[in-house]
Order: sequence, then structure tokens, then C-alpha cells
Amino acid sequence: MRDVLEQLVDWWQAGETVAMGTVVGTWSSAPRQPGASMLVGRDGTAVGSVSGGCVEGAVYELGTAVIESGVPVLQRYGVSDDDAFAVGLTCGGIIDIFVERINRESFPELGEIAEDIAAGRPVAVATVVDAGDDLRGRRMIIRADSTSGSLGNDRLNDAVRDDSRGYLSQGRTGVIRYGHDGERRVDEIGIFVASYAPRPRMIVFGAIDFAAAVARMGSFLGYRVTVCDARPVFATRKRFPDADEVIVEWPHRYLASTEVDDRTVVCVLTHDPKFDVPLLELALRLPIGYVGAMGSRRTVDDRIERLRELGLDDNDLARLHAPIGLDIGARTPEETAVSVAAEIISLRWGGSGVPLRRGAGPIHREIPVPATT
Repeated sequence: MRDVLEQLVDWWQAGETVAMGTVVGTWSSAPRQPGASMLVGRDGTAVGSVSGGCVEGAVYELGTAVIESGVPVLQRYGVSDDDAFAVGLTCGGIIDIFVERINRESFPELGEIAEDIAAGRPVAVATVVDAGDDLRGRRMIIRADSTSGSLGNDRLNDAVRDDSRGYLSQGRTGVIRYGHDGERRVDEIGIFVASYAPRPRMIVFGAIDFAAAVARMGSFLGYRVTVCDARPVFATRKRFPDADEVIVEWPHRYLASTEVDDRTVVCVLTHDPKFDVPLLELALRLPIGYVGAMGSRRTVDDRIERLRELGLDDNDLARLHAPIGLDIGARTPEETAVSVAAEIISLRWGGSGVPLRRGAGPIHREIPVPATT
């Protein structure tokens, strides 16, 4: 929806009724990703693209019908060698498109959602796309600290709210399957969660073998991963294929020049005071969600004393997770990456880090996802 939002809001504010087709699922080599949208206006105008030209004509016709009927439709398009003349994807992919009618009555929250997106406030829209006519098209709006709308019942609402906040924290978009009462891994209802938030950042300082494992884990968790080191012989794309970018720069200089927010994760793995002390001094003064540093307890104590000498107080130092990670007995780089990831996840969602079998009460806590600054 983001790619057609300006035109959609203009029509919505003018009281127009339009159809919106949204890519909700792709397989093989489909050219557009989930979330790409196309609008069909009553005046015959088409805005946006869902396939790069392959199925736009069919979606246009379907959108015209949905404007008149008001009944949302989930339609699958594809092509095979035996059906080359049928409507489909010339690239051989498969694409699911959800087409719905949009106006002030059917989507009263659109104006507020547009304001959130413009202001950079994370918001997710969860829409029932695969279900019976009584549920299909229902939506719920999920923010860090609130929800509105309903998908049918409280159990389903609760499950979708929790999962959508997880998607929102990672900037992910896609379909999640549930049972009618919110049972996970049950294939009765498909709900498309569209997240309007950038991926959170993980910045790994120190181009060592542990950094490669941490970068791989960060990418797996949905972070946009940057590896930074001042030594060009070590900070190479070949050594860190899972990172989104590899930067050769003094760590504190790079951190001072790049954008961070309260979802950003900083992992300091340098083991060298000339790198990590000025870096940690800066990191602990910035609104960063997680700052962790690797090292022995002796190294950690030495760092803390150096940081105190630079003017950091107890509140600043309390934000430092060092030695980095949870105590799971990790030894290898891969095990250490799991330990670091566990601590990051625990901090994000308010987990205790103790085995679940030792606890009681709900497994998932109602902890708001921090908003971007």
C-alpha cells in the first residue's frame, strides 16, 4: 500500500470508492514482493503495479467488479508452458493478489495510518485475506501500544496482535496462518500482515570470526546488518556474506555518522581499548536499544573504569551488556551468536532468561515494541 498511498488517500479524502489489489504471496520468480499494490478508480484510472505488467489487466477487471460488489477476493495468478495464452506471469512465477473495496466507510482508519507512516511511527495492518465471506476483508490496526478493530474473536485478535508486533519490530510483511480461534500452525485462516516500519539495525563492530556468526544470526532475525572495522584486510564482503553492508572505518567515527534509533542493536566485538572505549562512550550516550560488548570479566572491569573516567555514570553503564549474551555455556562462534541473540530477544520482549519450565503464567508478555525516534 505504501507505493500507492498518496493517491489512495487523495481519493479516500474526496469520498471516492476504489479497489486496491495487493500482492500477499509470491512463489518462484514473481516480480513484485508482498505489499506491492495497484489501485483501480471508478473513473477507470489505474495506479501502481502488482506484477510489472503481467497480470495488471486481469487485476483491473477484478478490481472493477469488486468496486461494484463490495466483496473482497483472493486470486492466484500464474503461467505454465501448457497454458501460455492464459493470463499469467511470463516469468513463470505464481502470485496471490487480494482485491478489496476501499472508501471512508470500509477503511475509516486509513487517514490515521497515513499520518503514522508519514511521521515514521511503526504501524501494522492485519487483514483477513483467506477465509469465508463472513471474515474475509476484516482488519485490525496494530501499533506499539494499542490496537483497533477486530478479526472475529478475542483469541484470534490476541494471536494476531502478538505476531504482528513481532513482524512490526522486524519490518516484515507476509501472510500468517491460524485456526479460527487463533491456533498457530493451523491452516484455516490466512491473515496478511503489512508492516510499515523499516527493518531495525544491527551494527557489529570488529571483523572477527564471532562477528560473522553474529551477523548471520542478526540477518536471520530480520535485522539490517552492518559490520564495521577499521582494518580493510579483515572487513571484506567475502568474509561477511550475510551482512547487508561492510564498512571500513574507525568504529566511533562510523557510529557518529550513521542513523540509529531505539530499536538499533550494537555489538562490540573488537577486544581492543583503542577501538571499543571511544565507541562505547558514544554508544552509551545515544538512544540505542541494546549495547553489548564481548570480553572477559577482567576486560569488562577495565572498560568500565575507563568509561567512568570519561564521565559516564551508573545509569549510563547500566545499559552496557557485558560480557555480551546470556549464560548458555556457549563456546563456538555460532553458539555465542545464539547467546547474543537470546539476550537481545529477552531485552526486547521483557523475558527473564530462565527456562520456561521454571516459570508460571502467560509465556508471552504484553511489552510494547519501542517506536522509532
